[in-house]
Amino acid sequence: MDKKNYTLTDLSVIKRVMGEHGVTFSKGLGQNFLVNPTVCPKMAEAVRESTDNKTGVLEIGAGVGVLTKELLERCDKVVCVELDTRLFPVLNDTLSGYENLTLINGDILKIDLKKVIAEHFDGMEVFVCANLPYYITSPVIMRLLEEKLPFKKIIVMVQKEAGDRLCAKVGTRESGAVTVAVNYYAKARKLFDVSRGSFFPSPKVDSCVIELDLTQKGDYPVIDEKLFFQTVKAAFSQRRKTVLNALSSGMGIEKSKIAQAVKNAGVSENARAEALTMEQLVNLSNEIFKVKD
Repeated sequence: MDKKNYTLTDLSVIKRVMGEHGVTFSKGLGQNFLVNPTVCPKMAEAVRESTDNKTGVLEIGAGVGVLTKELLERCDKVVCVELDTRLFPVLNDTLSGYENLTLINGDILKIDLKKVIAEHFDGMEVFVCANLPYYITSPVIMRLLEEKLPFKKIIVMVQKEAGDRLCAKVGTRESGAVTVAVNYYAKARKLFDVSRGSFFPSPKVDSCVIELDLTQKGDYPVIDEKLFFQTVKAAFSQRRKTVLNALSSGMGIEKSKIAQAVKNAGVSENARAEALTMEQLVNLSNEIFKVKD
């Protein structure tokens, strides 16, 4: 089957192709289609320039295939997990002729990703590249990181505010629990900004593309990883409270024990979570581990 030379950033083309298949936009699924022709090639190039080996890409949500097409042109295999079954006829049309594409109907938060990787990416360096719906950005990124899947990099477009937080330096006002988690599993950096006018329908906020490099995972001496993330979550859950008060109310541990742990970790009782470095948070969780029982 021949490839169709659709210009998938042309709004008239998008409307025509979707109309032919009886598909309308779904605000409920966070669908905003890219009409800026420069964005997706830059995202796909960020994947391609990161390796000289056989490359597999997991894409999350394809829309009409604008990013998918750019990835297919540059990578050996693309597997797209798409929740909206109405888009499959559209994608089979816009991406016809590409033999290196597999479409999977599923929810990225529920699908067995280890099985997907084993079945489709054997012998390849695996990347994630996607335009993430704003409403599932943090859950998706946390799932991809927490399962410790063999991804080399995660390159995703997210809401600019979320991207700033994900790429913030731990210990600054912009940082949060998700910042700490990302820093624990990977090295984050912003690649470029994307204006709201790059989409149709145009959202109310700007976006950015970020890269999470999992090959540069930090080496933090955490005694109990689960407790570390419980500590981080509790510390940031009440940002206006001091670390001592936030932890004592959020972890179900006696305040006197938390106070001892805070002291042993060399952290001020009056400090707030956003002011703590990764090393201080690691020390704090390790000291809580020692006193919690």
